[in-house]
Amino acid sequence: MIVRPAPIGKGRLAIVAGWGQLPLYLAEAARDAGEDPVVIALADEADRSFEGFETLSAGVGDLAGIERFIREKGVGRVVMSGAVRRRPELHDIRPTFRTLLQVPAVIRTLVSGGDDAVLQMVIKLFEGMGCRVLGAHEIAPGLLARTGPLTTARPAADDLRDIEQAVEAALALGRLDVGQGAVSVGGRVVALEGAEGTDQMLERVAELRREGRISQRRRGVLVKLCKPQQDVRADLPAIGLSTVENAARAGLAGIAVEAGRSLVLEEQALVAAADRAGIFVCGIDTGLPKGGL
Repeated sequence: MIVRPAPIGKGRLAIVAGWGQLPLYLAEAARDAGEDPVVIALADEADRSFEGFETLSAGVGDLAGIERFIREKGVGRVVMSGAVRRRPELHDIRPTFRTLLQVPAVIRTLVSGGDDAVLQMVIKLFEGMGCRVLGAHEIAPGLLARTGPLTTARPAADDLRDIEQAVEAALALGRLDVGQGAVSVGGRVVALEGAEGTDQMLERVAELRREGRISQRRRGVLVKLCKPQQDVRADLPAIGLSTVENAARAGLAGIAVEAGRSLVLEEQALVAAADRAGIFVCGIDTGLPKGGL
C-alpha cells in the first residue's frame, strides 16, 4: 500500500534532531501538549536518547530515507532543532526521484552558501515533501527570551556600552550570513562567531585573556542576535548551561540575547548557574533605547 503524505500543515509532528538538548526538549514538550511526535535523529549529529519516541536515524543528506519515513508516519509538520556541525559531502546525498533535478542546486548551496541559505534550502525540501515547517518557539513558546534581566546581576554602565558595540558587530556578521554572536570587552569587539559556534568562540576569548591580549581589568559581554534576514523557523540563537559556563571561564560580565527571537534552554538551571558565577543574563530589544534594559 502506498502511504501518501498528510495535507500540508496537518498530520503528525516530526522533530528533526541535531546536536544538543533542544530536540529532546521539544519532543517532550510536544508530547506533553498532546502530540504524538516522531523524531528524525541526524546520524553523527544527534547526541541524545529518544527512547519512547518513534525514531529514524538518517544521514543529513538522506532525502530518500527521510521522505519515506515522513510518508509512512503521516507527518505533515516538521520542526528543525539542534546543531548540525558538518555539511554533507556529495556522496552523502541520496535524493528521491522527485528531487533528483534539485541536486545541482543543493550541491551549490552546500559548497558556497551561508548557514541561512542552507537552512532556506532545507525548508524548501521539507515543504516539497508536503510538510509545513514550524519554528521551535511554536512548539515551546516558553523558551523565548524576555526583555530585561533574568538574573540577580544586572548590566552596569560599562556593560551597556559593550552590549551596544557587540550588537552592531553581531548585526554586521549576520548580514554576511556568517554567525550570530559577538563579544565586546572594554568597548572593543574581540571575537565574532564563525562556523565553530558560540562555545568555541568563548574558549578563544578565554585563551586570549590568558595570553594577555584582552584586558584583565575589563570583563566584557557576549551578545547573540538573529541574523537580520533570518527565517525564524530555523536556527534561532540559543543559550544554555554551557554558554554560561564558558562565558564565566572567559571572564565575561554577562550575556545578552535578543528578546522574542532567541531561546533560553533550561532557564531555571541556567539562571542559578549564572547567579553562582556572578554574571548577568538578559534579553534585549534592539529597537529600544539601551536594549530595553
